[in-house]
Amino acid sequence: MRNHSAITAFIIMGLTNDTQLEILIFVFLLVTYMLSVIGNLTIISLIFVDPHLKIAMYFFLQNFSFLEISFTTACVPTYLYIISSGDKIITINACFSQIFFIVLFAATEFFLLTVMSYDRYVAICKPLHYMTIMNSRVCRSLILSCWVSGFLIILPPLGLSVHLEFCDSFIDHFFCDASPILKNACSDTWFIEQLVIFCAVLTFIATLVCIVLSYMYIIRTVLRLPSAQERKKAFSTCSSHMIVVSITYGSCIFMYVKPSAKDEVALNKGVSLLTTSIAPMLNPFIYTLRNKQVKRSFHDILERLIFYSKK
Repeated sequence: MRNHSAITAFIIMGLTNDTQLEILIFVFLLVTYMLSVIGNLTIISLIFVDPHLKIAMYFFLQNFSFLEISFTTACVPTYLYIISSGDKIITINACFSQIFFIVLFAATEFFLLTVMSYDRYVAICKPLHYMTIMNSRVCRSLILSCWVSGFLIILPPLGLSVHLEFCDSFIDHFFCDASPILKNACSDTWFIEQLVIFCAVLTFIATLVCIVLSYMYIIRTVLRLPSAQERKKAFSTCSSHMIVVSITYGSCIFMYVKPSAKDEVALNKGVSLLTTSIAPMLNPFIYTLRNKQVKRSFHDILERLIFYSKK
């Protein structure tokens, strides 16, 4: 009979066993991670220093950028270390810690996207009351509720999972994920798996319904505007958020619409790569390129830096 207590660590199998391909993956992840951190830090800094960006929309965007940095940092650096060192072993405690932070940041991000859609609803449907409704106290309360909701979503399944014993140590992924870890458990994990699915679906459906409702009211209000110029301006304020929502929710839907069971692991790895490295890198560009106020702020800061460097 196998000694269950002997397994105190997991082995992260990663994306590939091909050494040359691993080098390419390392370079790709390192570049996307650096661009993601730099891009999101730039947005955080711009909103912090520019007085023109001191409204609710940019306060939420600042928090969203912080979550993007946190989320990609919880996933990517560990795998970069594994590739560079060749050490694929991660302790069980470290693995569960990684899961906790990944899911916390991801769930909080879903709730924050919902809050951001509500912010756009108030801005477009109730413009005269926007500053009153979305005051600083309300904004802080909404951010706190996002974090609390994310924490409450992960607590039940993680609380049950930490007491499991494991019969296998291989994780067929490039970071610690719930599904491959539960497959390594010695005991029956059916209830925990159903709880994980319930929490994930609850978060996904609840936030998506709220976002769809917000945009239904937004579209109805915009279509009633008298001029095409006003309609274009109103839609432009939502375009960045809609693109980010499409990428976030689209990748989740794609992950669970599997062509076959055989492709499940490969597909999950591919979508996880998109959500953990590519999406956090793209989001700063999406918000910067499609937001005139952020672009103007960025250009002003650059001009000041160039001016002071010449003095």
